[in-house]
Amino acid sequence: MGLELYLDLLSQPCRALYIFARSNNIPFEFKHVELMKGQHRTEDFRKVNVLMKVPALKDGSFTLAESIAILLYLARKFKTPDHWYPSDLQKRARVDEYLSWQHVNIRGKGSKLFLTKVLLPLLTGQPSPPEKLEGVTEELNIVLKQFEEKFLQDKSFIAGSEISLADLVALVELMQPVGAGYDLFEERPKLAEWRRRVEEAVGKQLFQEAHEGILNAKNLTADKIAPELLEHFKRQLLKQASQN
Repeated sequence: MGLELYLDLLSQPCRALYIFARSNNIPFEFKHVELMKGQHRTEDFRKVNVLMKVPALKDGSFTLAESIAILLYLARKFKTPDHWYPSDLQKRARVDEYLSWQHVNIRGKGSKLFLTKVLLPLLTGQPSPPEKLEGVTEELNIVLKQFEEKFLQDKSFIAGSEISLADLVALVELMQPVGAGYDLFEERPKLAEWRRRVEEAVGKQLFQEAHEGILNAKNLTADKIAPELLEHFKRQLLKQASQN
């Protein structure tokens, strides 16, 4: 039995894995787990990942959860080019530094904007209050400024002159707000140039293919979401809204 990757390309970490595997010619079977249909909450999927989250990897009898762990597993197993996860101590530290920082910053704030701008109105039937949208947008803008000043600086890529896992993980996360209709690259020329370089490094066609679904997320309707998942989302989002 070969390598299996359980993915839904609406998910940022799943897109990172898909692009990384495809751009490095890593052979794998794409197991589509449709989040909006609740397929990650089934007993069959639970046998692959007891956490019931995507992405997940199955390699023979070995299973693995968590996208960063899976990216590193693939990089090591398939001996991908060194620039992805550099052997140079300090370049690798730069990659690790970004991957450690991004969870509650770029990922956290970008996801929050997507939830507020796309999912919350879908679930409640009402547009998000303008002041709430303004608040989550400002939170994202703060971490984008930090990303440019701390991690990108005047370099071509986060770790230097070549693309790394850090760049790929960063860009797929930044595409989530874009999918919600917030073009964060429009007034950030440095960020826009970095995006162009990352897309060229992995292949523009592959990048566009991986993002086709999320860039059409604005067309998502409630009837496309499993009823039990709809209720789960509603409880979670309304709870979050009441805390802000």
